[in-house]
Amino acid sequence: MTDPVLLSVDGHVATITLNRPETLNALSNDAMRMFEQTVRALGDFADIRAVIITGTGRAFCAGGDLAEFKRALEADKQSLVDLLAYNQMVLQLVEDIPVPVIGAANGTAVAGGLELLLCCDIVLAAKGARMGDGHARYAVVPSGGATVRLPRKIGPTRAAQLFYTADLIDVETLMAWGLVSEVVPADRLMERARALAAAISRCSPEVLRRVKRLTAPKSDEAVTGRAEIEAFVAHVDGADLHEGLTAFGEKRIPQYRGGARG
Repeated sequence: MTDPVLLSVDGHVATITLNRPETLNALSNDAMRMFEQTVRALGDFADIRAVIITGTGRAFCAGGDLAEFKRALEADKQSLVDLLAYNQMVLQLVEDIPVPVIGAANGTAVAGGLELLLCCDIVLAAKGARMGDGHARYAVVPSGGATVRLPRKIGPTRAAQLFYTADLIDVETLMAWGLVSEVVPADRLMERARALAAAISRCSPEVLRRVKRLTAPKSDEAVTGRAEIEAFVAHVDGADLHEGLTAFGEKRIPQYRGGARG
């Protein structure tokens, strides 16, 4: 088996690559644990000045592994809540990387994939890629920080459109909205990401770290993150979650019944 997450270091630049193309780089529990180890391993390299995060295949990341979510829900509701809380912690590690992080979206980024990009400082995207939230389509409450970071990045009304429709939006539109910095041809994406990382690396590493600290979000991410998990706990006994995950596994459109009850 190949590793689900790869790390390479070239001079001052580290590249983390999601490497499950057969699942559109879905973030399974094993993949998330290796991703956590990889992010923490960056601390072993004293002179890294920029980090690139990208994916293999035709997608950047399809989000959490919903088949795994369904198994966890059926086994023990608390195990699913714990899994989502763990995923949230790993994504926070990405935002907390002390040097600039470039997200290089080689293809579709949805749900947890979008949440991962929201933790990056700069987002480059391959022409033709699409991004969206997607959680509501399969009745999963966002729990990776999207409800905090997405409105902060693109404003509350545009974030609402992504949350409430679960649609995928073209990256040219998302560039106009401020989520994506540049759209480049797919075959030049990593070339551009490395060039940008090289330009960053030529700057003062002390200033890079200080500016990142100064521009970091000032809200209490721990509190807002807990609110997402608490909302998921309230949601986990409802019929929608079971139907959404079942429909995903059966490759059909979910059929939700009745109205929301909080």
